[in-house]
Amino acid sequence: MRQKKKRFEDNAQRVNVLEPGKDLYETIKGNWGSAYFQNDNDVVVELGCGRGEYTIGLAQVDPTRNYVGIDLKGDRIWVGSSNALDLKLYNVAFLRTQMQFIQQFFSQGEVSEIWITFPDPRPKDRDEKRRLTFPKYLEMYRHILKSEGWVKFKTDNTDLFNYTLDVLERKMKIKGLEYSRDLYQSELNAEHFGIKTKYEHIFSEKGEKIKYLKFQFDD
Repeated sequence: MRQKKKRFEDNAQRVNVLEPGKDLYETIKGNWGSAYFQNDNDVVVELGCGRGEYTIGLAQVDPTRNYVGIDLKGDRIWVGSSNALDLKLYNVAFLRTQMQFIQQFFSQGEVSEIWITFPDPRPKDRDEKRRLTFPKYLEMYRHILKSEGWVKFKTDNTDLFNYTLDVLERKMKIKGLEYSRDLYQSELNAEHFGIKTKYEHIFSEKGEKIKYLKFQFDD
């Protein structure tokens, strides 16, 4: 409990963490380039970033783009924030919010790419509307994503992967869909740059195959 409190205190002082109570938190929508990153580079978002492994990894792979990791858990964000500071990754920020409010922080077409990495599968039927690939969320992503922008999704959970494919193919207007049920043995393997989250390490060691897909919205 003491450690968590210290992390929250650190977050409150850190420039690379946007959370309630900070001025930028209320005004950042449509202004990520000018107000935070101070450039007009592409903005890449990781949803449910946890400890920020992907946000940090992607920022190291391509420093010409800006990266925003989004999560509700402040103690997890603290880990990613600390790593970004240690590595002097000034093209990285972390946003603390619930996913259903994402349109309050990004204007239409402000995001160039979205990563959804190992989200909670929400296996119970009553929780379907909370899955990050539920149609309501996908429509939010469509709004903030630039035309021709990619959504990339990675999971170990077979049921969630099948559900997501079904939603995309039956309920959404999309194009460019490619997927693999065994990423590391597929031609798409290079697309994830070898970056692994904590949960990917855990489930890979248990023998779970990693599933991956990408698509664009079709206007």
